[in-house]
Amino acid sequence: MHAVTEERTLELIELSAKIRETTGKGAARKLRKNFEIPAIVYGAKKDSEMLSINTIDFTKIIRKNGTMGLFFNLKIEGDSGKNKTVMLKEMHMDTFGLNYLHIDFHEIDMAETVTISVQVEAIGNSKGVEEGGILQIVRRELDVICKPTDVPDTIQIDITDLDVGDAVHVEDIDLGENVEINHEINFTVITIVAPSLEEKEEGEEDEELDLEDEAAPDAEETLQE
Repeated sequence: MHAVTEERTLELIELSAKIRETTGKGAARKLRKNFEIPAIVYGAKKDSEMLSINTIDFTKIIRKNGTMGLFFNLKIEGDSGKNKTVMLKEMHMDTFGLNYLHIDFHEIDMAETVTISVQVEAIGNSKGVEEGGILQIVRRELDVICKPTDVPDTIQIDITDLDVGDAVHVEDIDLGENVEINHEINFTVITIVAPSLEEKEEGEEDEELDLEDEAAPDAEETLQE
């Protein structure tokens, strides 16, 4: 099955950063109190670099772009205008998911491949769903391997021909020669399932109760007899 990928021109989001000299919980708390997020840039061939990111600037970017497939032109202040091309790898949040605790970036080479998660989206009207089946997107994200310029915005899978019981597995998806899906087993991505057995059993129980009500003699008639 050929999946549709939304083509895009790679956008490098401008983001300023400062060199971070101190480490530890106390230093991190102080940074966050001053609206700065502790961050680190990992590089495959270089030493990692400790930075801090302005909380307000980063929050605006996430609200506008989401969290998936983000690439940045990181401008590091106080380092002779040094820039790094990085991708967002991970964000660490507090227990309530309200505040950023730490950000991990990975420095990239535009000519080298990267592994990145891309959102899966079902398109079309499945005939199985029209007949009462239920669409289940088992994997809402897939890890793809490609160059940064080839990373798709989304992976759109056409479900029009899927009937109840049909499924799309990862090896059914073709993203073209420039994008590979990272997998070791042929797992299910999307499937159309029959209404749950639980719903069927509840329906059968309701039907049995109705039959029992019809079969039960009227209490008043029984007393009269």
